[in-house]
Amino acid sequence: MTIARKAFAAFASVMALGAFAAQAETLSLGDFQSTSHIVSVEGTVKWMAAVEEATGGEIAFNHFPSQQAAKSKAQLDAVKSGILDAALLGASYHAETLPLNSIVGLPGYYGSAVQGTKALQAMLKEGPLRDEVLAAGVTPIFGFTLPPYQVLAKERLGPPADWAALDVRTSGATQAMTARDLGAVGISIPGPEVYTAVERGRLDAVLFPLASVLGYKLNEVVSHISVNGSFGGYSFIMVVRTELFDSLDADVQKAMISLGEETALHVAQAQDQSVEALIAQWTAEGIDTYSFTDEELMALTEAMAPVTDDWVTRMGGEQAQGVLATYRSLTSQ
Repeated sequence: MTIARKAFAAFASVMALGAFAAQAETLSLGDFQSTSHIVSVEGTVKWMAAVEEATGGEIAFNHFPSQQAAKSKAQLDAVKSGILDAALLGASYHAETLPLNSIVGLPGYYGSAVQGTKALQAMLKEGPLRDEVLAAGVTPIFGFTLPPYQVLAKERLGPPADWAALDVRTSGATQAMTARDLGAVGISIPGPEVYTAVERGRLDAVLFPLASVLGYKLNEVVSHISVNGSFGGYSFIMVVRTELFDSLDADVQKAMISLGEETALHVAQAQDQSVEALIAQWTAEGIDTYSFTDEELMALTEAMAPVTDDWVTRMGGEQAQGVLATYRSLTSQ
């Protein structure tokens, strides 16, 4: 190759790199989970890495975990206002803006993270749950659920009679109604404060997803943990500001969504598997990891049934009935 050709090739290479750099997007992504939490390790971080690899660096991320960029309840506003480009939202923290998405908090509908995630993913692809996310100025990329909430306590809790007048830690308004209909008093306490509240006797019991128990060390302050209850769920939604998302190349959009679908199922499976291992570990440590009897489950389900009726009433009728019918059908598959 002549000197002239070598010079031209070098120039062309530099120009190509410059064009690529000009097209590259670095998105700021907010997250209220720590980087050691299973939701982050197997969900958020995994998805970001997959997107960066699939787009050849056209999309990169600045990750702000542990509420570094915005508090958990402010993540959505931070994305809408442009402080963040994307965020992993805890849907229950945004119930006023995303009321229909609170359906995941209803008790008795799904029995595993995979089952709940498949239902949520389907409802975020089309329909009212997707519509209200879009109306908030953000685009849902993927969503997943935690395993269903179980009850942790210092005594074995079975039928509703065992719950009478107990102070129970709940998450969100729907779960507070669940505790109320069981005869207990729902108390909202942030996750990091639950350990101390149980240790000091402020709480009699805790409704909590088992995959998250170890992160808060709650197994150190309780002696009984249910394993087959369904006291409601919790959903996460990965969102990108719609104005930004719509400006991305179609291939990039497709990659983000398709990889999101894979990630959603992966993190759900990882959580379900982790729960199996945790139950075995706690049992070996002497904790009573117990299953409700069929009679107990029937009594609990009957007592919690009004929570769904209350939710439909609060949501306002016909549309909520349609959302509920879809959710019930999807979670029964």
